[in-house]
Amino acid sequence: MSAEKLEVCDIDPEVKTAAEKFRKRKEKTNGALIFKIDPSKQLVYVDELHDDISVEDLKEELPEHLPVYIMYSYCQKHDDGRISYPLCFIFISPSGCKPELQMMYAGSKLHVVKEVGATKVFELRSYEEFTEEWLLSKLAFFR
Repeated sequence: MSAEKLEVCDIDPEVKTAAEKFRKRKEKTNGALIFKIDPSKQLVYVDELHDDISVEDLKEELPEHLPVYIMYSYCQKHDDGRISYPLCFIFISPSGCKPELQMMYAGSKLHVVKEVGATKVFELRSYEEFTEEWLLSKLAFFR
């Protein structure tokens, strides 16, 4: 079985709907759409939507010891004066959480990425690494 066909968890239809709506947002600020997995139902669901939230403020909102999927729309100011709004999919799987939960998230990641149509996909192993500097370094690859 290839990794692309692996579907550890089902995806709530609202995930795709919310992702499409989030992708088309008109706000000129950072925004985040948080997805989590309900382990008892083995279901990926929409947890929260944040408008006008910095990376640092978002990090404060997230559970330190639980994995999470984030769609993050970032207001990126370029050196030449342009502003772009890259849409990033970030999977944070901190060490120290239950192995079963880590496996559910890791095993469902590709399916979720495909379902939400993400193209800029990043992964972290700790919340401490999730900073604006880290995000900018990852986005530099796409220039």
